[in-house]
Amino acid sequence: MSLFKRNILTALATAALLTIPSVARAAGDTSDTSTRKERNHIRAGNKLYEEKRFAEAEVEYRKALEQNAMSEKAMYNLAVSLLRQAGNADPNNENNPIAEAQSILTDLAKTAGDGAISERSFYNLGNMAFNQQQYDQAINMYKGALRKNPDNDKARENLRLAQLKKQEQEQNQDQNKDQNKDQNQDQKDQNKDRQNQNQNKDQNKDQDQNKDKDQNQQNQDKQKPQQQPQQQQGGISDANAAKILKTMENEENATRRKVQEMQKKEAQGARRTTGPQW
Repeated sequence: MSLFKRNILTALATAALLTIPSVARAAGDTSDTSTRKERNHIRAGNKLYEEKRFAEAEVEYRKALEQNAMSEKAMYNLAVSLLRQAGNADPNNENNPIAEAQSILTDLAKTAGDGAISERSFYNLGNMAFNQQQYDQAINMYKGALRKNPDNDKARENLRLAQLKKQEQEQNQDQNKDQNKDQNQDQKDQNKDRQNQNQNKDQNKDQDQNKDKDQNQQNQDKQKPQQQPQQQQGGISDANAAKILKTMENEENATRRKVQEMQKKEAQGARRTTGPQW
């Protein structure tokens, strides 16, 4: 167990019980009988507390407050008996006695007429805050105890430990911020890489599509010579048109030969007719 934790446990165990006479009295009740009853209940509560019967001690301190509601000693001892019952319970739980103890100690730290009670209230509030890792609050409470008693070495030692813990906590927070920043940057880089990969995939896809399109066009061009000759206007193909022209040319040549033969025969007849006269 660390020195600091031993200090806290020691403070709760030994500084809890106050046996000094009550400073104040309840309004309208100044009788010796009431004072005697108050003191008797406090003594009974202290005895039970020393026997670690904290719940029974609480009852006696409350009875003392019934005799004198302004008894700072009874209020302080009640608060510490509640702290001992709280143990490791959740301080945020409404049923946890630590909430009532903290309220009592806070009032005593600010308003107690007895400087020793105010000092011890500040000190125990510092211990409570430290245990909850509320180091700023702990530092303020230990400083409050030292203002009441500058010779409180335990408060000074615990103040230094709380300051070191606060510094360590801030360093851890800065490291967590840096880690989160690095993680966020890594996430951004990963997202950017994924975007680039998706863009490359899209580009490759477009290139593949263009390649397929070019290949299809090439295949179509290769198939064109194998297709039938295109027909001319009117439904006549180039081959048929050439054949028709050839036939017409042959017919014209035949006709021309016939005409030439007829002209030749007529010329011969004419020469016979116009021969010498007798």
